[in-house]
Amino acid sequence: MEENKKTKILAAGDLHGDLSLVYKLAEKAERENVDLVILAGDLTMAEASTDNIIGPFLKKGKKVLFIPGNHESFATADFLGEVYKPNAKNIHGYSFKFNNIGIFGAGGTTNIGPAVPITEEEMFNLLKRGSERVKDLAKKIMVTHIHPSDTKMEKMSRIVSPSRAVRKAIEQLQPDFALCSHVHEADGLEEQIGKTRLINVGRRGKIIEV
Repeated sequence: MEENKKTKILAAGDLHGDLSLVYKLAEKAERENVDLVILAGDLTMAEASTDNIIGPFLKKGKKVLFIPGNHESFATADFLGEVYKPNAKNIHGYSFKFNNIGIFGAGGTTNIGPAVPITEEEMFNLLKRGSERVKDLAKKIMVTHIHPSDTKMEKMSRIVSPSRAVRKAIEQLQPDFALCSHVHEADGLEEQIGKTRLINVGRRGKIIEV
């Protein structure tokens, strides 16, 4: 990789099994010549639509990192990771190194189904462990499905609640980027928490250069 050349990422979430959207995003990934695709959960609609959710990105030659949301179980995410490996990886509770960027994540939500929620404590611990594995890298990206508390995006939905654990992780770990989705009404919204650029990547997808 050329020195000082930025890594280009397409990040999106809340696909909910919409294959027409998946194909559009895959075409965008190709058109924008991104280096990596990150999917921030809710790939399916209540686990009813897993077919070909990740495949279109791989056919465009793109590596995919993803986490589960609240519409698919952790087991379903593991299954998708197995089906599409080695070019797609479920980073729930794990980390990934790419072009001197450390990417770590925790999926699910702490308060809403249909997938089984995880506790706030577990959410924070997963993010902290993931961050520790990439602490020596120059840049860091944290990926969650649920949004942090005390943000503008929290106020944009009366249906989905935020996570105190995600807020705590951002404040303590201070990744360069924190990517989430979950609040459909906040699609594309950006905020700043300390040095962290918080982005609700949304269904339309966001191009991020790191």
